[in-house]
Amino acid sequence: MHFRRIIWVVVIAFVLGVPAYAQDEPETLIVVTHDSFSVTEDLLAQFEAEHNIVVQILRSGDAGTMVNQAVLTKDNPLGDVMYGVDNTFLSRALDAGLFSPYESPLLADVPEEFQLDPDYRVTPVDYGDVCLNYDVAYFEENDLSLPESLLDLADPAYKSLLVVENPATSSPGLAFLLATIDQFGQEGDYTYLDYWRDLVANDVYVSDDWSDAYFGQFTSGGGDGTRPLVVSYASSPPFTVDTETGLPTTGSIVADGMCFRQIEFVGILAGTQHEEAAQQFIDFMLSVPFQEDMPFQMYVFPVNTQAELPEEFAQFASIPENPVYFDSAEIDSSREDWIQAWTETVLR
Repeated sequence: MHFRRIIWVVVIAFVLGVPAYAQDEPETLIVVTHDSFSVTEDLLAQFEAEHNIVVQILRSGDAGTMVNQAVLTKDNPLGDVMYGVDNTFLSRALDAGLFSPYESPLLADVPEEFQLDPDYRVTPVDYGDVCLNYDVAYFEENDLSLPESLLDLADPAYKSLLVVENPATSSPGLAFLLATIDQFGQEGDYTYLDYWRDLVANDVYVSDDWSDAYFGQFTSGGGDGTRPLVVSYASSPPFTVDTETGLPTTGSIVADGMCFRQIEFVGILAGTQHEEAAQQFIDFMLSVPFQEDMPFQMYVFPVNTQAELPEEFAQFASIPENPVYFDSAEIDSSREDWIQAWTETVLR
């Protein structure tokens, strides 16, 4: 794979007429990211050729694991750029001083609602809504109505049907936990912990990460899963379009209060020796070609308003009208307490 990319770099450099200095030793840029990062190889090769850069992708697990590792290694960072920190872990990353500021000129095409850091230490790249996905065929064949609220999931009709992710190790899992906190609150006769006790009684399955939940446990994930409800993204169904019917085999439930808006960011890791290259990579991630490549690569929506969505994405991906939002500072101040309380309630 890497050898093929080098060939493409040479070919594209020749076609584009890249000057002779590009034949010098290229600059290596290490991009720390989560396991779900993906980009069309030829597009990345073009960026490398244009800037005489070789991009090395260092995958570091889920977003939560990645941020935790970055905080522990901040005095000797593992790379130059980190992509994939989301608004559930943003405050922790910023408070730890992980990033150097950079204001990309392409932010002019990004709505302010996505620009959560006024100091430009991180740059928004994409967004997605964490929602329930369901197996269309299962619900049709079993004549089962879709859940219309989070509370419905505790109904015996959905016993042993739901798989979620652990919020301590998975950003979608944490997003779903936040949605339940928003819906049921932390005080009163019925709190979010009471709700989770009811989910446990209804045999909810907890996976460590999104990949296992979706591809391993979900009935429509391509494996041997047995659960037709999974915490995933509202943008997931376009990836399940059946070539014969032209319709997705899954759907997403985007009712009010059932989805959490997740925004992903990229930032330059403080202490990098490749500041200019890192800035160029951030501009690349905000560029229209990269933004239009993302939907079918990473199940997410672009933040650049100049980018157009693929036809299937525009047709089958849903955007909730009223997703759940949490202030990142509130998440940071309470995250560990929420996760600890969830762990004691659900896993012990």
